[in-house]
Amino acid sequence: MITLKQFMEIISYRISEGSKWNGFSPDAYSLDYWNGDHDGHSLCIIFNTKDQTVYSVQACDYKNNRAYRFSHPEHCKDLDKEAWDDVSWCDLETENDWLEKAQAIVDGRDYDSRVQVPLELEDSELFTLMQLAHERDITLNQMIEQVLREMIEREGLTV
Repeated sequence: MITLKQFMEIISYRISEGSKWNGFSPDAYSLDYWNGDHDGHSLCIIFNTKDQTVYSVQACDYKNNRAYRFSHPEHCKDLDKEAWDDVSWCDLETENDWLEKAQAIVDGRDYDSRVQVPLELEDSELFTLMQLAHERDITLNQMIEQVLREMIEREGLTV
């Protein structure tokens, strides 16, 4: 899980507020950073003050109306779906995805708004995908993304 240190480094140790957090545990607390701009960004970390367990980290990009969240798997079932005014949380699958997006948001850089999905493939499956990508003259990443999109659509879900 993301650590307090990683969070603090992203925000350059600038805390704008903190408060006891109702939920997760009686010892839950949130530290927040807001850059002071309504078209800017804010980040939040919710953690346990006793054992330092991080329950959730959040990054809000108000300029682009995007809200990203990465939560400890054991503690994400009761979280709100809406971040603010018709903007839903995008729950990320990997710590690295949140760290990359959060740092880019704080730095004011463009970033990939797609969600990184952890994927484990057998060597034979990977080889087959590489061959298909080569035949289509696309990258392996593009091939995997295409396959995942087709599978999602086949299941009747939205991307």
